[in-house]
Amino acid sequence: MQLGALGAPLMALCLAACASAPPHRPSSLPQAHRPSAASIPEEVHQPRAVEIEPKAERVLALTALKGWRADDHGAALAAFRETCGAARDPALAAVCRSARAIGPLDADQSRRFFEANFRAERISGEGVLTAYFSPEYAARRKSSEEFSAPLRTRPADLKMVDAGTFDPSQSGRQIAARDNGDGQLAPYPDRTTIEASPPGKALAWMRPEDLFFLQIQGSGVLTLDDGKRMKAVYSANNGWPFLGIANPMRNKGLLAGDKTSAESIRAWLADHRGPQAQAIMQLNPRYAFFRLMADDGRPPVGTANVALTAGRSLAIDPAFHAMGEVLWVDATAPMLNGAFPTYRRLAVALDTGGAIKGEVRADLYLGLGPAAGLEAGRVRHTLHLYRLVPKDAPP
Repeated sequence: MQLGALGAPLMALCLAACASAPPHRPSSLPQAHRPSAASIPEEVHQPRAVEIEPKAERVLALTALKGWRADDHGAALAAFRETCGAARDPALAAVCRSARAIGPLDADQSRRFFEANFRAERISGEGVLTAYFSPEYAARRKSSEEFSAPLRTRPADLKMVDAGTFDPSQSGRQIAARDNGDGQLAPYPDRTTIEASPPGKALAWMRPEDLFFLQIQGSGVLTLDDGKRMKAVYSANNGWPFLGIANPMRNKGLLAGDKTSAESIRAWLADHRGPQAQAIMQLNPRYAFFRLMADDGRPPVGTANVALTAGRSLAIDPAFHAMGEVLWVDATAPMLNGAFPTYRRLAVALDTGGAIKGEVRADLYLGLGPAAGLEAGRVRHTLHLYRLVPKDAPP
């Protein structure tokens, strides 16, 4: 993500993997997304197929949404006002102008504003909600036994090209490739190959497990040994698909099935730092590159180039949702211990993530720091999703 573009993945543990070993490189290169500043579990389960129903039967009033009256509508309207400029739909842009033109509203007035301007449309199917956050990590200007992982800048030989270069059927998609210097392009190397190569001038040095999670989240704040705080901002990735490591760790007996939250995985990696942890992390071939900038204390920016609002911003699949789209999240049945039982709230699509695929799939941004990370790492809930559509929009 910036978290989507700066993502990403939060954490929504973008750590749930679908295989115990990295797959062979596909003949057609994958689309080059950033990590969803998202924690991003990749394969929690597949959405359940449902019969397609007429659209008219999927339309309902906001008051019919489960949990609607319990939401903090004042906070929802504040987040909508701040981020609705990302919307390109004319009807939604008109509601945005109205929201920004009116004066202060209390919670009840905010609720009535939404009810007067939107209808809900149920999106068919069942999917997964995960979450991501912006982490804070210690870093060093020089490498050491503990801080041994280089934070790499975008390589000069990494080019974004049309995937049709390698596979005509993938034309129109942007992917990462390597310029070998002789005019020939080749797929960019995977994580294992990159980590075996000299880093050149590293931006900073981190604990290996911290760098791995930073790459999943897509951005974060680093505190250097001189006390200076810097933002690590997503720059590019190597174009390989994201593969989570939770399932392989469970399958290998390294973690119990219900103990694959982000904090459990990170703790195991820290306890086994060295070749054993490195081998697990290298099951995920995707690798992200960064740039450093001064920490201004502001929230990270998502793919929509809008600052993310904690608890109200979503990373989604842009193949199904537009930036600025307003959605109602109805997530229940948590799959990890210690999770909140439900997430029901209004949120805005502002980010993307490499593991966020499908129409009923979302990654909720939860904010900055350890508390947000602890919560995000436990979010893996069954998701039902509703699109909130302006009433003036055509059916």
